[in-house]
Amino acid sequence: MSEAVFSLQRGTTPLLLSLPHVGTEIPPELRQRLVPRALEVEDTDWHLQPLYAFARELGATVLAARYSRYVIDLNRPREDTPMYSGVNTTGLCPVSFFTGEPLYRPGQTPDAAEVRQRCERYWRPYHETLRQELQRLRERHGHAVLFDGHSIKSELPWLFEGELPALNLGTADGASCAPSMRLALAELLDGQSAYSHVIDGRFKGGYITRHYGRPAEGIHAVQLEMCWRCYMVEDAPYRLDASRVAGIEPLLRRMLQLLTEWRPDES
Repeated sequence: MSEAVFSLQRGTTPLLLSLPHVGTEIPPELRQRLVPRALEVEDTDWHLQPLYAFARELGATVLAARYSRYVIDLNRPREDTPMYSGVNTTGLCPVSFFTGEPLYRPGQTPDAAEVRQRCERYWRPYHETLRQELQRLRERHGHAVLFDGHSIKSELPWLFEGELPALNLGTADGASCAPSMRLALAELLDGQSAYSHVIDGRFKGGYITRHYGRPAEGIHAVQLEMCWRCYMVEDAPYRLDASRVAGIEPLLRRMLQLLTEWRPDES
């Protein structure tokens, strides 16, 4: 079952690209319990696999989810403790859209037993593989670098006020990676003016970044929450925009190239 819930392509560098929210599949038995709108999976991190296709050229290992975050959110802790206090959130097995409306038909939300079952079927295989791959990379290269890739609509009032910066880099307030890595990424972002950016703002990194980023143990993690407007049309049917892709891809490539070349002895 584990191979069916994600795809894994091994690379040759210390970098692992995790894409936990790119999946769009919903199991047949769940589809009939969701409201019709949910089948459009609007809160997907759209098109990140083709956008980051160059990562394979750079030698990155790429781990990507197959199933929708509406089934289970792989970037939440298994215990479903809140990632950000004092704000609206959608949880481990979401019951609402990013706009706040219900995902499920009345009386069809998952109970605790079903949440545990989904964890075993979808959450655990992804995270076991992520952990194993990071250990493999650390053993082979002396360190591992995790880049957790995400994207989101620029404005979602139920989740945050106003318009997000285009690029939102998260390092758990500097705890998930070496200071030199955080500084190098900051300098790269500061060196361009095409895209607004912030580090450790509204999105400081979810469970994946916070849990696996352990610099003292040789594993360094960062999250990038990128606004859809950087590379696609933000309204359905959520198409890629070739001109926008041409603008953002070189910067993303430089970011990942930096991470493949970074070495701990620089810290």
